[in-house]
Amino acid sequence: MQLSNLKKTADMRGAYGETLAELGKENPDLVCVGADTTDSLKTRRFGDKYPDRLFNLGIAEANMVSVAAGLAIAGKLVFASTYAAFLPGRCLDQIRNAICYPNLNVKLVVSHAGLTVGADGASHQQNEDFSVMRAIPNMKVIAPGDAVAVKHLTKQVARSQGPFYMRLARPSSEVVYSDEDAEFSIGKGNVILDGNDATIMCCGLMVQRSLEAAKVLKDKEGISCRVIDMFTVKPMDHDLVYDAAKQTGIIVTAEEHSIIGGLGAAVAESCSERYPVLVKRIGVKDTFGESARDDEIEDLLVKYGLTSADIAGVIVEARRSSR
Repeated sequence: MQLSNLKKTADMRGAYGETLAELGKENPDLVCVGADTTDSLKTRRFGDKYPDRLFNLGIAEANMVSVAAGLAIAGKLVFASTYAAFLPGRCLDQIRNAICYPNLNVKLVVSHAGLTVGADGASHQQNEDFSVMRAIPNMKVIAPGDAVAVKHLTKQVARSQGPFYMRLARPSSEVVYSDEDAEFSIGKGNVILDGNDATIMCCGLMVQRSLEAAKVLKDKEGISCRVIDMFTVKPMDHDLVYDAAKQTGIIVTAEEHSIIGGLGAAVAESCSERYPVLVKRIGVKDTFGESARDDEIEDLLVKYGLTSADIAGVIVEARRSSR
């Protein structure tokens, strides 16, 4: 897997909107529904090209999900998008019973999750969505690590049947992948850096921070870390987890999500049944976040222990305690 060697950032939401517009040309049955966030989620780009296929349903997220279900029953491929605080936050019943129970072809794509929402504060910092969505039968959960991943995974999600939940970041993020040869397969993780002493399994904005941690550990401690972008939180790539556990012994998970029920929990569950090893979870502890200006986002991540330094420190301590 070739990684980008350019220090550049890109907007995940922009990549999503551009890809939807591209897919709309290929598939006339593709439609988008929104909840007064079509500009923020960049689905307006799709609507500008296909105005009769974008439905803005206002600030009524539960209704948006129900409308999405109806469109899917009518044979449409439906993308429904808004902020994670409202989807799944306000419409779990509709997601469970109207979409997942009948296994409809609806793709739920959200942004503004996790601590990096910043100034919107604790009420909007959705740190529980992986946990909620993982628990619903038929739902698949995706967390791309950069804009390149968003582009590839949006296409795969569109061409795969059944319900999906895909979480995008609000802030622009550093580009991890080289676009030319990036490969993604739903249900499989990507080994983006090999190593033998420990494994970091990560998703979303924590992918770039995990690579930073691995570099610091290699340069300063001589510790060789395997870094796996586990962008598919559900279904979990159990074979990749097993290989990492058997070959490196220690696994550290990193996610901008609660440590309860998210990626870390999924990896720990997999290890406990197949090859038990020490699994340390980096994420938001059992707590709410707090408000921070956009220029204070990194300070917020420092306070809640979601930095590359935190990842490196946990690995050093885990290796020390396991000797």
